[in-house]
Amino acid sequence: MDTAFVPARQQRLTDDQVNIYRSEGYLMYREPVFAPEEFAALREHFEHKLAVLPSEIRPEAMDVPHFTDPALFRWLLSDAVLDLVEPILGPDIVLFSSHFICKPKGNGKRVPWHEDSAYWKTTLEPMEVATVWLAIDASTTVNGCMQVIPRTHRGPKNGFSDYDPVDPARNVFSTEITKSQRDDSKAVACELQPNQASLHDARLIHGSPPNTSNLRRCGYTMRYMPASVRLNDAARPCHNVYLARGRNLAGNPCADPTRSYPELARYRETHGRNGH
Repeated sequence: MDTAFVPARQQRLTDDQVNIYRSEGYLMYREPVFAPEEFAALREHFEHKLAVLPSEIRPEAMDVPHFTDPALFRWLLSDAVLDLVEPILGPDIVLFSSHFICKPKGNGKRVPWHEDSAYWKTTLEPMEVATVWLAIDASTTVNGCMQVIPRTHRGPKNGFSDYDPVDPARNVFSTEITKSQRDDSKAVACELQPNQASLHDARLIHGSPPNTSNLRRCGYTMRYMPASVRLNDAARPCHNVYLARGRNLAGNPCADPTRSYPELARYRETHGRNGH
């Protein structure tokens, strides 16, 4: 049966769904995230960005596009998304990051097993981020959908596993969680249709196989944190956060969503801060 879009400013998760997220570290949200016309506009916007992407840049690497494309805040700061994360994070919300991860058909790179928290290390205190992984395309086992290992967000390493090097020519990242610190047999495939989403805790172990199919697989990750989380001083030269809803409880310097920050994008490029 078709599902209807839920109007904005409503509680979009039940208590049971919030409990699943907290216990498993992730949640599948199989309702439409955006109204049909809003999702169509986002997809069209992405298609234009992809069409003008320089040939030397892999489409998996469209990290923090909102730094130089303020139009994306139409979706990043929308009630449709904030109403989805508020039951998890509370009413005071900061946008931490976003990333288009587009695996082209035929040669889409593998995403190694990782925790987002391990890449951000000491950037945040405490480490509390919820990612909304919005399917731009259908995301299935055929074209390399994301896989998660449930309950690892509360594992012995608490989001900071040990990592070994992997071949960057075949992988989106150059490191992967040490095999002895993960159980691949427990992996769950997060299959989604366009405009559906999964949500996951920053400390959850996840990854995805390569896309060798004839179908593109694109997702837009929108990452949020409670406004009580502090962005450490060392991260500020290369990163912006934005107050999305409520009060700025930690007093983080928050950027202007109406402005473009090309100098920040250049800083990240020259200092190797692209990719996650």
